Amino acid sequence: MKLQVSLLCFLYLVSQNTSAQEYPTGIRLDQEGFYPKAAKVAILTGKFDNSSGYLLDKTTFYVIREKNSDTVFRGELSAIRKSNNSSLQTRTADFSSLTQTGLYRVTVGDCCSSFPFEIREKVHHPAAVASLKAFYFQRASMPLEEVYAGKWNRSAGHPDDSVIIHPSAVSNNRKEGTVISTPGGWYDAGDYNKYIVNSGISMGTLLSAYEDFKSYFDTLHTNIPPFGKHIPDILNEILYNLRWMLSMQDPEDGGVYNKCTNASFDPMIMPDKARQPRYVVQKGTAATLDLAAVSAQAARIFKNYRKELPGLSDSCMHAAEKAWSWAQTHPGLAYDQNAMNQLYSPKIITGGYGDRKFSDEWFWAASELFVTTGKRNYQDTIVSHMNDHFGLPSWSETGLLGYYSLLRTKEKQDSRLMNDTIRARLIRMADEYIRNAQNNAFLTVMGGRRSDFVWGSNANAANQGILLIQVYFITHERSYLDAALGNLEYICGRNSAGYCFVTGIGSHSPMHPHHRPSVADGIEDPVPGLLAGGPNPGEQDHCHYDFHEPETAYVDSDCAYASNEIAINWNSPLVYLSNAIEALQDNFTNSK
Repeated sequence: MKLQVSLLCFLYLVSQNTSAQEYPTGIRLDQEGFYPKAAKVAILTGKFDNSSGYLLDKTTFYVIREKNSDTVFRGELSAIRKSNNSSLQTRTADFSSLTQTGLYRVTVGDCCSSFPFEIREKVHHPAAVASLKAFYFQRASMPLEEVYAGKWNRSAGHPDDSVIIHPSAVSNNRKEGTVISTPGGWYDAGDYNKYIVNSGISMGTLLSAYEDFKSYFDTLHTNIPPFGKHIPDILNEILYNLRWMLSMQDPEDGGVYNKCTNASFDPMIMPDKARQPRYVVQKGTAATLDLAAVSAQAARIFKNYRKELPGLSDSCMHAAEKAWSWAQTHPGLAYDQNAMNQLYSPKIITGGYGDRKFSDEWFWAASELFVTTGKRNYQDTIVSHMNDHFGLPSWSETGLLGYYSLLRTKEKQDSRLMNDTIRARLIRMADEYIRNAQNNAFLTVMGGRRSDFVWGSNANAANQGILLIQVYFITHERSYLDAALGNLEYICGRNSAGYCFVTGIGSHSPMHPHHRPSVADGIEDPVPGLLAGGPNPGEQDHCHYDFHEPETAYVDSDCAYASNEIAINWNSPLVYLSNAIEALQDNFTNSK
C-alpha cells in the first residue's frame, strides 16, 4: 500500500519548529457525522498556552456548509480542559441545536477546519454495515469473489481439510499425527490462525446483537454469499464460523481443541501463498466452555430456522451439552503454551489465548444453557458464581455475556436469580463510567480511566458502549444511550489521534493495519470495515511511535501490531454498538 497523503485541513501546527513530542492543534469529531436530534460535539485539541496565544483569544467556532461555506451555526468554545490521559488540552464546540441535514465543517478562525461530516438519519449505517461485512473478508478456506469482495477479491487459502493432531491433543480415538478436517471459520486477526477462545467472545457478541435487535438485523444486507433465502446476513456470517467451531470438538469425548494453527506465524503473504502444516492443539476448559456457551445460544436462535437449516439447532444443543459434560470432568485445564512446548514438538508459537480463571466461562456457559433448556443443574451453577466479579467483556472475561442473556430472557428466572442483582451491578458499572466521563477532556466514557488504554483499547470503547446500551434497556434513561453514542463517536474520530479507527470509514482512517491481506494484496486501500486496536502505551511491538502517552500511543503502521492490528473480538463489539445505535436512532428525540 502507498503512503497516505495527509489532508492539510486536519492539522494546523502550533509552530514550524514543533518537536515530535508536541501535539499539533486540530478539531476532532465523528467523521461520519451526527443524527439530527442527537448531541453534536467537536473537540479542539492542542496546547493552549502563551506560545499559541491566538488560540487563547479565539472563543468562537462556526459550522459552515461544505458546498458554499455559508455559516449555519455560531457558538462559543468551552473553557480549557486538561486531559487526564495525556498532556493535551481541549476546548469543546457544542452545536447540538443544529438539526438541519446537510454536509458541514466546524471551523475556528484561521486556525482549524474539521473534516467534513454529515447531519442525517442513518448516519452510522456505513460503519454498521462495513464492520459486519469485515467478517466476510476474514473467511478462511474459500475464495472471495469479486461480486462480493470487489477489488479485495482473492483466492482461497487454508483449506484445513488435512489438519494434524498435535501430540498435545491426542485422545483414545485420535492418535498423534491423525489427520482431521476443520475447514472454514474466520482468521482471528492480522494472522491466519483460528482460535476457539477468541471466536467464543466474538460469536457470543454477534449472537447477542441479533437477539437484541432481531427485526433490525433481519433486513440488514451486507452483500455476502447467500446461504438461504430467509437467513439474515448476520446469521449467515455467524453460521460460517459456527460450523468451524463445531468441527473443533472431539466427537468422542466432547472436549474442544484450543486452536487450528501453524506452528509459527506466516509472513506477510496472501492466504493462498501460506502453506505451512496446520495443527489442532491441546483441549482446554476455556475453549470447551466457550463452545458450550456459543452452541447453546446458537441452538435457540437457529431453532427458528429448522426448515432452512434442518438439524442444525439439535446439533448445536448436542455439542453444547457434550462440551459441558467434558468440562465437568476437566474443570480447570488451562491452555499453557509454554508448558506444552516443553513436552511436545513441533513447538507452537502462535497466539496462546491462555486463560487460568474459569469462573466467567462457567457462568456464561451455564447461563446460555439454562436460558435455552431451563434445566435446574445449569441454574445451580449460575447461583454458585453469582457473587463472582466479572469485568468488561474480553476473550478472557466472558461473565457479562451471561448477565446480558439472563436479562434478555428474564421470564425463565426465579427469585434467586432475579434481575435485581444483575441490574444493580450493571447500573453501578455504567454510572461509574458516566461519572468518569465528566472529567474526560473528550467527554466520552472511553478514556474516563487511563486503564482503558491497553492492547485492543478500541474494543474497550465498543464493549463499554454495549454495557451502556444494556443499562439503557433496564432504565430507559437516555443518558446511557447518549454515552454509548459518545463511545461510537470516539471510535469514529472524537479522539486524541484524530483517526476514525475503522478502515475505509470517514476522511482519515488507518491505511496500514497489521493485517496480512491488506499488506500483501498490492491494493492501496486496506480491507474495509476493520477496527484498529487503538492507543496502547505498552507499545509491545517496539515500533516507532511519535507519541507515548496513554491516549496518544497510536501509529498507523503495519509494524505496530500492539496498536494497529485488527481482530475479530474487536470487530464484534463494534458490530453490536454501531448497529445498535442505528437501530435505536429514533430514541434520540431531543437536542441538548
